[in-house]
This record gives sequence, structure tokens and C-alpha cells, in this order.
Amino acid sequence: MKAASRQAQENVADKLEQLVGASENAVADAAQIGTELFMVVDQLDSERSLRVAVADTALDAEQRVGIMNDVFGSKVAEPTAQILREAAQQEWSNPRELRTGLVNLGRRALLRGAEKQGQLEQVENELYQLSRIIEREPELGQLLSDRTAPADQKRSLLASVLYGKVTVITEALALQVIGRPEKNPADDIAAVARDAAALTGKAVAEVVTAEELSGEQRDALAAKLGHIYGREMAIHSEVDPSLLGGMTIRVGDEIIDGSTRGKLQRLRADLANTTF
Repeated sequence: MKAASRQAQENVADKLEQLVGASENAVADAAQIGTELFMVVDQLDSERSLRVAVADTALDAEQRVGIMNDVFGSKVAEPTAQILREAAQQEWSNPRELRTGLVNLGRRALLRGAEKQGQLEQVENELYQLSRIIEREPELGQLLSDRTAPADQKRSLLASVLYGKVTVITEALALQVIGRPEKNPADDIAAVARDAAALTGKAVAEVVTAEELSGEQRDALAAKLGHIYGREMAIHSEVDPSLLGGMTIRVGDEIIDGSTRGKLQRLRADLANTTF
């Protein structure tokens, strides 16, 4: 996203935070805003002329707001209409980035709803675990990655996998992601999990362990990594028995391999390079 669009998205995000923060029914309002913004994006995707018009900087802001009101004013609730009016007032670099901004704002609204409900960490963890399941199941990943398949078909498939196993907000976010692919399903869903962590100012450590971490171990690891990196950390963990023991940790592009398997591999490499 270009600088102008990033600023536009930040401006609209401020409006979203104000609306949710001032709401007496923040959970319901946030969920409604998120759901309705995704509906708006669906229509923008299907109507190129509308998508171009609401982001056309050749029109003044009042004209863009008028178009947005005429098309969506009667279809969405007032909080969502306020978000759309704010978005139309901004100067986006191009229509595609306005569409991306609305997707990001819809996700943010749902995550804020989860936070208000006390479920943000659960949603974050569920999204990450779902991304790992898709990564480990090539057939599922391939079906969800098929760009020739209708979005509704892929959403129906994933919904059948998720039914009754995750929160409503996790399911809504995952289904939205599958319908609008960016990279691949596993990476796209993991990215939303990182967004959930970032919402509360946390960085993400992706941790793979030979055995499942207890709650106390997760907390201790988060505290230790927070001390090392100078910011609060969210632990996204999965179990891989092939590590044999220990763990690997990835923070951004940095990887720390403290697994038994990694130690054995390094030992073999050292021995292979040793002259007797």
C-alpha cells in the first residue's frame, strides 16, 4: 500500500476506534461494522465503475461521499455508513487500495469486537492453529488455494472444517480471508493472527516445540523474549515431535534453533568438516 493510502487507512481506522470505543454495545457494533464492510467490498469487487468512482480523486470529497451514501446508505447501519463516508473523504492512491483498506478495516472491526468480548487472544491462537493445519494438510491447502474455484465453494469447504470448533469471529475472519486470497491460505490466515497481536501492540514469536507448552511455560517464554526484543510478545506455538526435544523460535526474519534435531544436525556438520 502506498503512503497516501496508508495515511487514508489510518484516518479511517481512527474513526473506527472512536465509534467502537464510544459504543454502548461495542461487541455487536464492531461485528456489524466488520461484516457490513466485507459486504461492501463484495459489491465493489463486482462493480468496477463504482470501485473507481468512490476513489476518484478527480471528484471532490463531497461528490465521493455522495456516491457512497447513494449506493450503501440504505444497506448498512449508521456506524458502518460513517466509516464509508470517512473512507470516501480520503485520497487513496488507487481504487484497489481503497478496497484493500476496507478489507483491513473490516478485519480490525471484528478483532476489536473479539477484544471487547474478552476473546482476542483466543481468536489469535485459533487463527494461527488453523494456518498450521492448512499448512500440514496439502490436499486441503490445494483446494482452498484453487483460484478457479468460486469463493463460496471454498468458504463452504472451510466452514465445514471449522463448524463448532472455533469462535464465531475466528470463523468469520477465516472465511473472509479464503474468499479474498493474497498469497496462500495458510500465510493469509497467519497474517490475520499477527494483526490480532499487533492490535494490542505485541510482536509475534512463532514457536515450534517437541512437546506442547503449558500455560506457565508460554508466559515465561513470552516474558523472556519480551526482555530480549524490548516489546511485549505473543506466542504462536505448534508441536512437532520430529524436533526430538527443545524448540525453534522465529521472530520476524530471525530464527533461533534450540531443538535437539537442530543440535544434532549442527554436530554432524561439524564432524563432517573436521579433519582427523
